[in-house]
Amino acid sequence: MPDTAQLDPSLIAAKADSIPVIDFGPFLHGTPAARTATAQEIGAACRDIGFFYITNHGVPDALIAETFAQAKRFFALPSAQKSEIAIEKSACHRGWFQIGGENLDPEKQATGDLKEGIKIGRDLPASHPLVAAGTPLHGPNQWPQNLPGWRETMQTYYDTLTALGTQILHAFAIALNLPETFFDEHLTTPMTTLGPLHYPPQTGPITPAQLGAGAHTDYGCLTLLAQDVIGGLQVKSKTGTWIEAPPIANTFVVNIGDMMERFTNGVFTSTQHRVINTSGAERYSLPFFFDPNFNTPIAPGITAGQHLLEKINASFTYHAAKSS
Repeated sequence: MPDTAQLDPSLIAAKADSIPVIDFGPFLHGTPAARTATAQEIGAACRDIGFFYITNHGVPDALIAETFAQAKRFFALPSAQKSEIAIEKSACHRGWFQIGGENLDPEKQATGDLKEGIKIGRDLPASHPLVAAGTPLHGPNQWPQNLPGWRETMQTYYDTLTALGTQILHAFAIALNLPETFFDEHLTTPMTTLGPLHYPPQTGPITPAQLGAGAHTDYGCLTLLAQDVIGGLQVKSKTGTWIEAPPIANTFVVNIGDMMERFTNGVFTSTQHRVINTSGAERYSLPFFFDPNFNTPIAPGITAGQHLLEKINASFTYHAAKSS
């Protein structure tokens, strides 16, 4: 940690090896017995800490590297150019949000997270039935102009992670002693979102009053995260101790979200986590949020879409104002 950053004692995380690293190759390519064994490993991680790494996931290293490069290319633009696709201009929560635009821990943070990001969802035209019906969070993406190759890379990564997320949900189903395709009926138009993030380095005294990403649980079914080499992700264990979740080459970090915890009646754990960038360098990450169809029931009286809207309104003031 650079001398310019002084962490509040409550923000110091322990080094630990309690987040398992799971080889996903046997699930993608193995025998039925190997697939079941891998699913059971994943299920144990989901019950214990709600976080795990996967290796041999089938996503080409070159695609991940190119997606990071394109994300950096966008974030390096002047604010005036990025604001051409500002999220406030979108009817379906797509586009760029500035530093502080998202606040994942509003009870402790007055000024929002120390990060900027982009929301890229399922790119639907106005003629699509869900868009024509006015379904919230459905519609077209906002794509930056004058960045050749940017849209194509992001779309390829989005499609690839959607396929991988579907396979992980198949593993979840097996781990829950359900038919492998149990979730598929809720994945015809899933609310999948790619959200590249940029965290500037944080200096000086650092307290929970502002972090790169305030302590929170994710909203949906599962998250697939590609980290760069900088680090800064911390996870809260069941004992209440914060532990580091450092970058591991050629892996994704996978974690459970609130919807999956609610769906499983707490069998799978949606775990608090946060990001603090004390490296002195710029940090970039590629979270991919995998959520089911808007009308999927996740608990009595609430759908996935309703749940997601409540969470977005709590963390994006512009969206709450628009919804009121």
